[in-house]
Amino acid sequence: MVSKTLPPKPLGYKAYGSIPHLSGSRLGAGDHHVSPGQDKICLSQTRDKFDEIIVQEKLDGSCTAVTKLDGQILALNRSGYLASTSPYEQHQLFAYWVRLHAATLYGVLEEGERLVGEWLAQAHSTRYDLTHEPWVAFDLMADAVRRPYDVMMNRLSGTGIITPRLLHRGGPLSIQLALYAIQISGHGAVDPVEGAVWRVERKGKLDFLAKYVRQDKQDGIYLPELSGQEAIWNWRP
Repeated sequence: MVSKTLPPKPLGYKAYGSIPHLSGSRLGAGDHHVSPGQDKICLSQTRDKFDEIIVQEKLDGSCTAVTKLDGQILALNRSGYLASTSPYEQHQLFAYWVRLHAATLYGVLEEGERLVGEWLAQAHSTRYDLTHEPWVAFDLMADAVRRPYDVMMNRLSGTGIITPRLLHRGGPLSIQLALYAIQISGHGAVDPVEGAVWRVERKGKLDFLAKYVRQDKQDGIYLPELSGQEAIWNWRP
């Protein structure tokens, strides 16, 4: 029997991990909650004036990344493999999209950095009537370190690269208010928005992330391997 080996991961590790959940959020397999103290900081009471809470609409697609290594722009899937080696058409399309935007991405990234985002080309659990590019960037990273929100936004300013809709910035934000804010999507979601992401920064650095996912959200209901139906595309070239 001939063994099949996967191509090496250019970074040597996964492109992105998982974000823990706030209280009341729907947990999936292997998910876990933030600590009670972190939950309180996000939702009701910060530690002091140095905590800043940034809340964004959560998007539902395939987590992907773009990195600059040895002066080359590479498209990666979440596991850290080259998107061009994926058996899934959606990742092949991401590799194509990155090639089209390579010059812009080259100017955004420093050597060794990666920009992580949600690839919305194929519907997973949420269909989108997209009015913008199908990739939405949400984290700028170097190894395991996330750059501050303003650093990412300043890098992306004027590039045309989309970021998740900002719902709130300042003190804590309750889940109830976040759910009210996402009744209408900032990204053309046809189905209900699945939730929101809380980003806690402190003294110019990221402290931690947390997310809330609706209890009635069902994973991957539009994916052919689960639905038994044809793929639904939000975007195709």
